[in-house]
Amino acid sequence: MSAIELIAQHILSHLTHARPLFVSLQGPQGSGKSYITRHLKSFLQAAPHSLRVAAFSIDDIYLPHSGLVSLAAANPDNDLWQGRGQPGTHDVELGLEILSALKAGDRKVELPRFDKSLFGGEGDRVGGGETVEQPPPVDVVIFEGWCVGFRPINNISARWKGTWAAEKQTLGLKDVRFEDIEAVNSKLHDYLALWDFFDIAIELKPKAAPSSISQYAIVYKWRLEQEHHMKSMNGGIGMDDTAVKSFVDRYIPGYVFFSRPLDSPSASGNGLIVLLDETRLVAETSAF
Repeated sequence: MSAIELIAQHILSHLTHARPLFVSLQGPQGSGKSYITRHLKSFLQAAPHSLRVAAFSIDDIYLPHSGLVSLAAANPDNDLWQGRGQPGTHDVELGLEILSALKAGDRKVELPRFDKSLFGGEGDRVGGGETVEQPPPVDVVIFEGWCVGFRPINNISARWKGTWAAEKQTLGLKDVRFEDIEAVNSKLHDYLALWDFFDIAIELKPKAAPSSISQYAIVYKWRLEQEHHMKSMNGGIGMDDTAVKSFVDRYIPGYVFFSRPLDSPSASGNGLIVLLDETRLVAETSAF
């Protein structure tokens, strides 16, 4: 059974008369989050289910370009905030406004969209005819993203000396400052109000690698494959392999420090982990 079918089955088994059902979908770069979300939405909207589905990404609530520039300028020594991606680069208030409106179900909701191609790849939020209007009511809301469900932690020092030190050496990562990790950790407290909306949490996770290999090595492979595919479709526009590695490097601290646990109190006991092999086929599933 495909990941799409498994996740759809999980959603349908939790669907009640109390709607909408809020579903979070987390997975690393290149794992297929956007692909799965797009096809999951189509699957649930088609007969015999005929559900009304709203879907968007945490990428769509990035700060506008001006906000990203201001954040970087205000924190010139924090490499993690010199571009979009890490917690702290999103407009959490906008996300709360959208989720609240979808839950209320009493008006059309304009779902935002962030165009990553603008400003030389730095990206900007777009409006007008490039957004999607979601009419009420909605049966299922799907919210996907690489850091959806990440939570602040109390043991930064332990991970700094342990997992981070090991991964930094294995992957050849440049140093980040301890205080920069603390800054991102502090910002994650603002995100908890977003996670509390969700009834179900889905996690796409690469199958464990041999102990001699970083568990995050597959993220580089998947993201590189994604970039190559995109360039094959658009005439070669995109990042070279070196740029892709640098791009993924900036995300690795987020995985190391904040990716566990993903379940929010509201979704506790309703989580599904989908383990993927190197080709992104389902290896196994488990509940959390």
